[in-house]
Amino acid sequence: MMKEKFAKLLLGEDMSGTGKGVSSALALSNAVTNLAASVFGEHRKLEPMAPDTKERWKREVGWLLSVTDHVVEFVPTRQTAENGTTMEIMSTAQRRDLAMNIPALRKLDAMLIGYMDNFVDQTEFWYEKGGDNKRDDDKWWMPTVKVPSEGLSDVTRKWLQYQKECVNQVLKAAMAINAQVLVEMEIPEVYIESLPKKGKTSLGDAIYRSITEETFDPLEFLASMDLSTEHKVLDLKNRIEASTVIWKRKMQTKDSKSSWSSIVSFEKREQFEERAETILHLLKLQFPGTPQSQLDISKIQYNRDVGYALLESYSRVLESLAYSVMSRIEDVLAADAAAQNLTASEAARRLMESAEAPAARKLDAKEELEKLNEAPASMTLFDFMGWHFDQDELMKRREDGTLDPDAEAKLLKKAPSMAPAKKFSYVDSLSSGGMRSPSSRH
Repeated sequence: MMKEKFAKLLLGEDMSGTGKGVSSALALSNAVTNLAASVFGEHRKLEPMAPDTKERWKREVGWLLSVTDHVVEFVPTRQTAENGTTMEIMSTAQRRDLAMNIPALRKLDAMLIGYMDNFVDQTEFWYEKGGDNKRDDDKWWMPTVKVPSEGLSDVTRKWLQYQKECVNQVLKAAMAINAQVLVEMEIPEVYIESLPKKGKTSLGDAIYRSITEETFDPLEFLASMDLSTEHKVLDLKNRIEASTVIWKRKMQTKDSKSSWSSIVSFEKREQFEERAETILHLLKLQFPGTPQSQLDISKIQYNRDVGYALLESYSRVLESLAYSVMSRIEDVLAADAAAQNLTASEAARRLMESAEAPAARKLDAKEELEKLNEAPASMTLFDFMGWHFDQDELMKRREDGTLDPDAEAKLLKKAPSMAPAKKFSYVDSLSSGGMRSPSSRH
């Protein structure tokens, strides 16, 4: 099986022998995307993965990532000769970005699968069977969540919020790595040649006027835009990304006779670009499930760096999986709110009680991974309930004066944090929220 898969990759997915295959980088990117789609595509419930499916994912993604072991760079090292003299020579080591990010992504992968495993043996919510599934919202293909008539217990509700925040931290780390890789990828000349020469042409008069006014508020700008459908969100992303590329190219062009030259000052152009990127960050935060933009598709399609291809595709499918798990948790919490007859405003208020307004702050991959190391370990509902009831019993013993020193220390143990981590906006570039291959790949 492994030999067959790598033979297909070597031929660039063209098994006909005509030599019309894609590049090795794109073949590997497609392989990771397609593997994730086949493994996670039908996983639509909050439940552990089947053991054979989990084993298949670990085995086959390991095969694909093994290619990165052979993407190396020269580094200076010291070598001692037999006569005792020391000399400096160049030796090979795995490329630095891969050595840092591949283990980090593997950790995120294991954490996500572990979070799904935590939903084993839970009984407070369930899913309607095929014929009884009658969802009439925009997720009509997803199974309908059912909860008891009185809603979830308080402990289960808090545990679900806790699981959601654990997954959210993984999502932010995967987003940060994916953004970092996309920024490093070169913008293809094909994409640049397809752009108009002016950012105003790409944006349109109304959007251009809003971005270039003296006073600018990105939140007010988004509130004034029609973002009612996924198509409209994607169209706005494509327009703004195109304008940032145009403005950057103008700032880099010194030849006044060039078609890319600009009559607007460098400082103004830089200000417009910063405003446009802030809008992109907020769009990614507000609509994480939108498809890939034209710029991202072009970068992935024309990229020839195998290391970047694997980093981008692996981080993208993990980002998609984390977003999917979060959405399933939100479905359960929404069913709980409906069972308690909460109004839409009350349900929204509960959701916002622990959430903060998005800030236009860069996500840093290293910082997000450090937060994961510091975060309390995820736990099953039974573990969480055990901690909850232990604390209640210890409090009673303290009030009765029968608490020993060991129990006192246990009582003072810090509880798992219920407050969601502060949400940050996206950094430097955008990636898709889904596990879609770019349409131009096939």
